[in-house]
Amino acid sequence: MAEINIIKVGGKIVEEQDTLEKLLLQFGNMPGNKALVHGGGRSATRMATLLGIESKMVDGRRITDAETLKVVTMVYGGLVNKNIVAGLQKAGVNALGLTGADMGVIKSDKRPVKEIDYGFVGDVKSVDGKRLAELISSGVVPVMAPLSFNEQWGLLNTNADTIAAETAKSLVPYFDVTLTFCFEKKGVLMDENDDESVIPEITPALYAEYKQRGIISGGMIPKIDNAFEALNAGVKKVVITKAENLGTQCGTVIVNI
Repeated sequence: MAEINIIKVGGKIVEEQDTLEKLLLQFGNMPGNKALVHGGGRSATRMATLLGIESKMVDGRRITDAETLKVVTMVYGGLVNKNIVAGLQKAGVNALGLTGADMGVIKSDKRPVKEIDYGFVGDVKSVDGKRLAELISSGVVPVMAPLSFNEQWGLLNTNADTIAAETAKSLVPYFDVTLTFCFEKKGVLMDENDDESVIPEITPALYAEYKQRGIISGGMIPKIDNAFEALNAGVKKVVITKAENLGTQCGTVIVNI
C-alpha cells in the first residue's frame, strides 16, 4: 500500500512570512503523497479586532458567534489557505485548498450547548476518505482549512488538530498513514523550560505517568489524545515535532504498545 504523510501546522507557523516560507520549502521537498492541515487563530483574532469584533475565548477555545464565523471563514478559508496554496504552487506542488464544504469532504455536527455555548463550532462526524484518496492519487495535494460543514448550519469553525486526526483516520483504507503535528517546539518536552529535553517516544503507560506527574498538561493533552485515537483507528505512526524538522527523525513518536 502506498504511503501518505498528513501534516498539521499551527497558525503561528503559517501566519508569519519567514516561518511560512520555511514550511513550504520543507513540505514541498517531502516525497510521495501528502496533505497539509493548517490553523490560523492569531490572524482571525487580528482581523476581528480590525473589524471591531470582540474575540471571546474559553480555555483557549474560540466562541464563534455569527460575526466571528464570517471572520474565521474569511481568514481560514481565504487568506491563510490561499497564501499556502499559492506558495506551494510557486514551489511546483499541485496544491488544492479545501474547507469541509468543498465536495462535502468534512461533515460535522454543531456542538451542543452544555455549560458553554461555543456557537458555530463543529465536531467532526465524517471525512470522505474515498474522495480525498481519489484526489491524492491523481496528483493533488490537499491543503485543508479548519472549517467543517453541516447541512443545516453550513460552515462551522473546527479544531485543526481534530481535522488532521480525522483526515488521517479516513485515509487508512487507502494508504499507510503517518500523521505529524507540527508546533513551535522540537517535540513533547520533559521540561518545558528546556527545549532540548525532547521525549523520544510516548506509550500509553508513559502518557498516563507523565500526565499524573504534570509533565504533560494543558493543550498537549488533547493533541496526544487525538494521536492515540488515530493509532487505534489504524494510522501507522504519529509524530509531534517542529515544522523545520519535517522529514527528519527528530521529534516525539507516539506509539500504541
